Amino acid sequence: MVAQPQSLAAKLPGRIFFPGRSASLSSQIIADVRDALFAKKLKPGDVLGTENEFAERYGVSRIVARDALRTLEALGIAEIRMGKGGGARVARGNPRLFAEALAVQLDLTGVSVAEIMDAQRAIECLAAELAAENATDADIAKLKLLLADAEANLHDVERTTQLGAEFHLAVAEASHNRVLVVQLISLQHVSWPRRNPTLTSKVARRILDVHKELLALIEIRDAAGARKLMDDHVKMIRTRRVTEVAKRTPQPLGSRSRGSEGKLRIDDGSDEIDCC
Repeated sequence: MVAQPQSLAAKLPGRIFFPGRSASLSSQIIADVRDALFAKKLKPGDVLGTENEFAERYGVSRIVARDALRTLEALGIAEIRMGKGGGARVARGNPRLFAEALAVQLDLTGVSVAEIMDAQRAIECLAAELAAENATDADIAKLKLLLADAEANLHDVERTTQLGAEFHLAVAEASHNRVLVVQLISLQHVSWPRRNPTLTSKVARRILDVHKELLALIEIRDAAGARKLMDDHVKMIRTRRVTEVAKRTPQPLGSRSRGSEGKLRIDDGSDEIDCC
């Protein structure tokens, strides 16, 4: 007789639950599973158990057990199968699924565009450095295709904006660090416009030239050079994003800002700054 996989209900010591609201009991079950996951007692594919098993193990109602399992599923910790032989198992990770959720939470938290761009600068600089060290032939080929596509679409603002985001993401992917990739995806949801109405052909060409130079540095494995160029590039993007947001924010009549020389000036938006 083939032995059945042992469920979490049999693995975990569990906790002593005291009478209280069902939401609180459900949270305790979720905490148990999460703690077991972080303690490496669980791995993807492991059987967690059925509703009945959870209810019996923790001494709670099926309603509480069901709520806990549904929350574990929503958090991406569990996969639930219905019917005979069903139940919950530990999910196989897919961080990209939660990149947009993280972006939403950042937006709801009210983080500023400057905060987002500072984080993006840190991520992209390291990604460029690692790309120069780890990029494969396939990575290089993908970056070249994106640049060729961008060259052919310099007068298409929406396509150029999209390709700019794709190129930056492809550089991160070439780093072969999945944490950096997922973080960049999240930040791009918040920071990258779908269409930049201020993008001119001249600026698009300058951006393309920077991207070509960056690829050349990655190809020759110049990690320090790639990091420095990406740093300069993202700082320019940051300047543009902050300026764009400031223009959309109502200001008192006659308000002024200080220029780089420390003198007061009125920003008329005439400067052309890299944006993608």
